[in-house]
Amino acid sequence: MVSFIEVDKYQEMLVLCKSKAEEFLILGYDNITPEEVWECVISAYKGEERPTLHRLVNDILSLKISKYMNYVMINMYKNNGVI
Repeated sequence: MVSFIEVDKYQEMLVLCKSKAEEFLILGYDNITPEEVWECVISAYKGEERPTLHRLVNDILSLKISKYMNYVMINMYKNNGVI
């Protein structure tokens, strides 16, 4: 979802998302991609205006595995078992 923010900022956010995915890998969750982390973070902004850059950075870096897993489970239920 590049239209959410500018392309150059999106690339910077993906670097942070990659870092978070690597953190989850250390915790034993090995199938999480940076793009999935990004989708989880921006799902919290549905219906809101574009968040500030510092809010995006904070939300990415403070994302907990429990919040990510809740996001995955809810999407799985919405999509009839397809992740």
